[in-house]
Amino acid sequence: MRTDLAPPQPTRLADYQPPAFSIDTVRLEFALDPAATRVKATLGMRRTEDGPLVLDGTRLKTLSVALDGRPLSDTDYALTDTTLTLTDMPAAFTLETVVELDPSSNTALEGLYLSGGRFCTQCEPEGFRTITWFLDRPDVLSRYTVRIEAGTAFPHLLSNGNKIGEGALDGGRHFAEWEDPFPKPAYLFALVAGELDVLESAFTTMSGREVALRIFVDLGMSPRAEYAMDALKRSMRWDETAYGREYDLDLFMIVAVRDFNFGAMENKGLNIFNSSLLLADPETATDADYERIESVVAHEYFHNWTGDRITCRDWFQLCLKEGFTVYRDQGFSADMRGHAVQRIKDVRLLRARQFPEDDGPLAHPVRPASYLKIDNFYTATIYEKGAELIGVLRALVGEDAFKRGCDLYFTRFDGQAVTMEDFVSCFAEVSGLDLSQHFRWYEQPGTPTLNIDAVYDEAKQELALTLTQAGRSGAGPLPVPVKLGLLDGDGQPQLFSLPGANAPVDEATITLTDASLQLTLTGVERLPVLSALRGFSAPVKLVIDEPQKDAFVRLAADPDLFNRWEAGQDLARDLILRRAAGTPDEVAEERYAEALGRSLADPTADHAFKAVSLSLPSENELAQAVRPVDPQALHDARDALRGRLAVHLGPDLRALHGELQDAGEFSADASAAGRRALRNAALELMVADGTADSTDRATLHLQAALNMTDAMGGLNALSLVGGSAFDDALTAFYEKWQGEPQVIDKWFSVQARSPAADTLGRVLGLTLHPAFDAKNPNRFRALVQGFSSGNPLRFHEPDGAGHRFLTDQILRADAYNPLTASRLIEPLGQWARYTPALAQSMKDQLARIAAHPGVSKNSFELASRALEDAPG
Repeated sequence: MRTDLAPPQPTRLADYQPPAFSIDTVRLEFALDPAATRVKATLGMRRTEDGPLVLDGTRLKTLSVALDGRPLSDTDYALTDTTLTLTDMPAAFTLETVVELDPSSNTALEGLYLSGGRFCTQCEPEGFRTITWFLDRPDVLSRYTVRIEAGTAFPHLLSNGNKIGEGALDGGRHFAEWEDPFPKPAYLFALVAGELDVLESAFTTMSGREVALRIFVDLGMSPRAEYAMDALKRSMRWDETAYGREYDLDLFMIVAVRDFNFGAMENKGLNIFNSSLLLADPETATDADYERIESVVAHEYFHNWTGDRITCRDWFQLCLKEGFTVYRDQGFSADMRGHAVQRIKDVRLLRARQFPEDDGPLAHPVRPASYLKIDNFYTATIYEKGAELIGVLRALVGEDAFKRGCDLYFTRFDGQAVTMEDFVSCFAEVSGLDLSQHFRWYEQPGTPTLNIDAVYDEAKQELALTLTQAGRSGAGPLPVPVKLGLLDGDGQPQLFSLPGANAPVDEATITLTDASLQLTLTGVERLPVLSALRGFSAPVKLVIDEPQKDAFVRLAADPDLFNRWEAGQDLARDLILRRAAGTPDEVAEERYAEALGRSLADPTADHAFKAVSLSLPSENELAQAVRPVDPQALHDARDALRGRLAVHLGPDLRALHGELQDAGEFSADASAAGRRALRNAALELMVADGTADSTDRATLHLQAALNMTDAMGGLNALSLVGGSAFDDALTAFYEKWQGEPQVIDKWFSVQARSPAADTLGRVLGLTLHPAFDAKNPNRFRALVQGFSSGNPLRFHEPDGAGHRFLTDQILRADAYNPLTASRLIEPLGQWARYTPALAQSMKDQLARIAAHPGVSKNSFELASRALEDAPG
């Protein structure tokens, strides 16, 4: 374990201290040069606590330091690689520093760097300290003025806020000045300079102000930003309607860059996006890309209030801005795309990413207690589980109190850096409820299990329920809202009465606050089928001991579409696990196929819902339901069920595939996307019958595709078939799209996810492909993460070759981009789930990472934590 140096020391929430100095005003002057950029920072500061002034900095060449206009010698301050310390500072003063940077060598893509010949920045969480000496912490809020000077080869000079000046300079240079009137922390600073196309529009706010909207993209790409512009306008209107939040500046800008560690960044007034999450047209983007663009544009815009105007006191409060903003963007997407299908997609993402995290050694609370590198806590727990906890809060306080609590939060804490306690206190105040127990959700790691036992008394027409929750050892009970309804054997809703209720209902929410709760529902006239946790009302694992027929009733008729879908997933999972264990239930498999056929023929269900219903649980999802995991057995069992369904539903699938062909003009709306989703889902299942006819149909589907959604639908289907049909399709696809980086990312990814026996060898070969650029995060993730996270069968080869390949890639990338590298460690961290031989192989690779000379803090922290015993 890193014997070459002392173990790094963690930062702890319990040790938080307010800053000893405030920075009221910041003036930054950039003289941009690819290899030698000079940054002059003039800080208007005040003392707020006793102690020396210790500024943060990394990789800075310090040229000068001045206090109140007086140059300081190097004996007047102490300088290390990461700190600039001054003592005996006055109560108020101006500090001026000048530093030099080399953006061209910044491969970590943190701070100021070059991407595609343009300057851009990424400062969250601690990138600003690589630009200038500063108090780089989120509770230091300042008003910024920025002057940017550059050669005219960089025509657009952009920063936060409103432009207050621009002009020509001698020597073929020019400048622009920007002023942000709202105080912000350093992590929200942004700068972009370069040659760009711009798509312009405008938006009139609810108070009648006109806001200029500009999206900057690669030359010639502005038409591909039109959907993002439309999504931005819809987001702005939705935030006004749903939360009463109006945009506050005269200008809102978005810039797309190809080299970016994150998806996007909410810098005040100047969002910076990974181009893969901004640019789209029907030929190069799939419906999933359109959906993601819509969601991410909304997410970053919504941060204007939940993250920018109100920010985090410290990084331990990261869920304050991210969890709440994910919850808001999920609400927006549900209104745009349909509530039931959006909820299904959100929960699938939670279970695929966050549940395994919560159940392994990398588990951490939604509000962590300590960290080595905060970069490592941009996790599904912070984002997706954090969003679920806002939903739990809403269920606890009710709709009206939730709205009033949000309004109070925005009013009371505008312009401040706050904590989760500040946030929750607003809802406690307006509702009159004691919400202290709700904090356990933020402080306890792990996914609780909710058990429901039901006993029906036909004579009394009563249903006795016992609800029990269990979490990790030592965890206290949580408030768990459980939305439930009752059906009869024919799937018809039943009325029931809660204890003390005045009237019967067909749905109710019961909140479990203790370890267990017993209650009796009365007026239940027929033997009930329980429909519990409707809409996934709490992030728990639900266990109900019930006959299989009850799940078939919910699959056929549950009015809650989430639970209807969930019933199908539960049945499929149980059938696959039975087959993997060597005890297949062929009668139930046939019944399941028949039920799916009826679902496909249901005229009341929309195409998008039918599409998600056709999709079986993934191998990663199945791996969460069994220990130890045998990836080959799970794959074979899932494939066998797919084959059986393909044969049984063959006529229906072929009919759907023909009827739903998209011959008209492309539309990205939810209805058209749902139609394409169902057609492609039918094709993907169809090829599981193993016939040449289905393979030919997939080939023709790809060749006839009029949009990238259908093209990838055909290519994905062929990847499951393999062989020459897949190889020929890959060759033709590359020849057609080799000039489109975002499409070629998909080409790399579909090969990485192929179940074919030669996939690891193919992936190794692709690392040498001329189009593979390991220093581009999008390309690197498409291949390496596509393989390690998206192909459990081949990643977990019995000889451990897949594990060794991933570790090789992590260590190579760690040398130049620790953030991208460390994010690939998670698949190895799931070792405790697997068979002993696979688990040992994974642990060996984690130990190799942790012991590697010079390994980054990012990778060391995650590898070391992942080696810890899995929780019991």
